[in-house]
Amino acid sequence: MTKKLDKIDRKEYRALKKHERQFMDDKDTRKKEIIIITALSVALVAAFILSLGLGRYHVPVKDILIILKDFIFKTSDFTGEKQSVVVVTLVRLPRLILCVLVGICLSASGAAFQGLFKNPMVSPDILGVSTGAAVGACIAILMDFSAFSTQVMAFAFGLLAVVLVLGLASCLGKGNPQVIMMILAGMVISSLFNAVNTLIKYVAIDADDKLAEITFWLMGSFSKSGSFSNVLTLLIATLVGGIPLLLLRWRINVLAFGEEEAEAMGVNTKAVRITVIVCATIMTASSVSMVGNIGWVGLTLPHITRLLVGPNYKVLLPTSMLSGALFLVVVDDLARTLTAADMPIGIFTAIIGAPLFIYLMFKGKRGWS
Repeated sequence: MTKKLDKIDRKEYRALKKHERQFMDDKDTRKKEIIIITALSVALVAAFILSLGLGRYHVPVKDILIILKDFIFKTSDFTGEKQSVVVVTLVRLPRLILCVLVGICLSASGAAFQGLFKNPMVSPDILGVSTGAAVGACIAILMDFSAFSTQVMAFAFGLLAVVLVLGLASCLGKGNPQVIMMILAGMVISSLFNAVNTLIKYVAIDADDKLAEITFWLMGSFSKSGSFSNVLTLLIATLVGGIPLLLLRWRINVLAFGEEEAEAMGVNTKAVRITVIVCATIMTASSVSMVGNIGWVGLTLPHITRLLVGPNYKVLLPTSMLSGALFLVVVDDLARTLTAADMPIGIFTAIIGAPLFIYLMFKGKRGWS
C-alpha cells in the first residue's frame, strides 16, 4: 500500500514539476516579449529624434528637444536660429511621421497576409494592391493631375485591383474564394496591371518629362509627400485598418490551425478573412498612394519579427509595426544623407531587404509554424 502511494506521489510530483516548467517557460517568454517591445519602442523614439537633426542642415539634439517642446505646447523657449525651427517642424517632422506610419502600414499588412495565407513568403501586394495603385498613379501623372488627385487615383486603383482579385477568386471558387484561388487571381491581376503600366510608360516617352516622373514615383520616395495633410490622411487610414487587425489577432492565430478547426472553435472564417483583407488593403493602398512602391518592408520585417517573438499574433503584429516603423526611419536617413541628392527610398529597401531576406530564409526556414 505504501509503495502504491509513493508511486502516486511521484507521479503527481512529476506532473507538478512539468506544470511549473511550462509556467516558467511562459513567464520567460512574456518577459522576453516585453523586453523586445520595450527595446524597439525606445530605439524608434531615439532614431526619430536623432533623424530630425540629420541632413545637409544639422540641428543639435538639444535644440531639437526644445523645438519639439515649443511645437507641442505652443511655447517660445528656443533662442537659436529660426531656420532650425522651419527645417525641423515643417520639413523633417512630417516626413518622419510619414515614415513611421508607412512602416506600420506595410509591416502590419505583410504580417496579416502572411497569417491569413499561412505562408511567411507572402507580401502586402499579394492581391495586386501595389500594381493597381501604380497604374492609377501613372495615369494621373500622365494626365498632369494634381498631387492630391494622383493619391486618390492610386488609392482607387489599388482597391480596384483587390476587388477584381476577390471577384475572380469568388467566381472560380463558386462563391467561396479559397486561399489558393486568391493567390492565383492576384498573380493574374498583377500581371495584367503590370502590362497596363508598361503601356503607360511607353506612351509617356513622347510626353515632356512624364516618363522620368513616373519612374521616380515607382521607385518610392518621401521627398514630395512630407506634409501634415498627408500625415493626417495616412494616420486615419492607419487607424481604420490597424485597429481591427489588432482586435482580430487571436482569430488570426486560430486560422493557422485551418478553417475547419477555426470554425469548430466558433470563428467565422469567411468574415475574418474578408475583414483582414479589407483592412490590410486599406493600409497598403494608402501607403503606396502617398509615397509610391516601397518593396520588401512588408515581406522582410514580419519575417524578422517572427524569428524574435514567434508566430503568436498577439505579440507578432504590434512588434512588426514597431520594427517596420524603425526600419523605414533608418533607411530614410540613408536616402537623405548618403548622397547630395535625395535618393528614392525603394532603392535602399531593395538593396537591404533582398540579401537580408535570403539570409533569413536559410536561418529561419525551420521556424515557421
